[in-house]
Amino acid sequence: MKPMFRRTVLASWLAALAITGCSQQAEPAADNAQASAQAQADAAAKKLDTYRQLLRINNDEMAVSMGHDILDHFPNSDAAKEVQQSLPAIEKRYKENSEKNRLQGMWLYQVSPMQGGTQSTATIYNSSPTNHRVRLVLRRHTEWGQNAFLYSDERGFVCKANCTLAATFDGKPTGIKAFAPSTGEPALMIRDDKAFIAMLEKAKKVTLEATLQDGEKKLQLVYEVGGFDAAKWAPVSKGAAGKGKK
Repeated sequence: MKPMFRRTVLASWLAALAITGCSQQAEPAADNAQASAQAQADAAAKKLDTYRQLLRINNDEMAVSMGHDILDHFPNSDAAKEVQQSLPAIEKRYKENSEKNRLQGMWLYQVSPMQGGTQSTATIYNSSPTNHRVRLVLRRHTEWGQNAFLYSDERGFVCKANCTLAATFDGKPTGIKAFAPSTGEPALMIRDDKAFIAMLEKAKKVTLEATLQDGEKKLQLVYEVGGFDAAKWAPVSKGAAGKGKK
């Protein structure tokens, strides 16, 4: 065999080996990519099944979390396409219910014995300022009738005989007449409790400006009253109305 011919045959043989080698390397790579894609699809489908189950049992909190997990990790999957159809409405409902529950949880309702009678109270603390805790109390008592008042856990209020508190109900300004009880409790009694409560029941946020005896510090007390449930403020048997007693 002539040298030139041998070199040609050898080159062809080496080229064939190279092509075969590339082909063999490409096949496992393609198989691996396909396996990875299938694994991703299976994982997305599994999470989608969990998402559907959470919707069936009305667990909005976990459904929202799972829905976002699918969108974040499998954005181009069929599972993501399905989630995108339902998640916005579920998330909106979850946020609205969470806020509703938060506001309702700010109120405390109690019925208990109180100085020869029974009292029923609905109480909420101010949301701000956070460094001064002042309760807004709605009270019914078998002997004292109905009251609405502020009660400070620290010091009393500055209010000589009668005073008018600057107030807003959902941003609408008004004046609330009040007085300090003669018995010395750290409270401010609201004169027209019926009108005050009627406005409160329709409001989401109430602000009341009061002055503490401690350094005559002026406070703008903010109460998020939107969760008030009048049905939970239990009535008591009517007695003589003694406004302002504690």
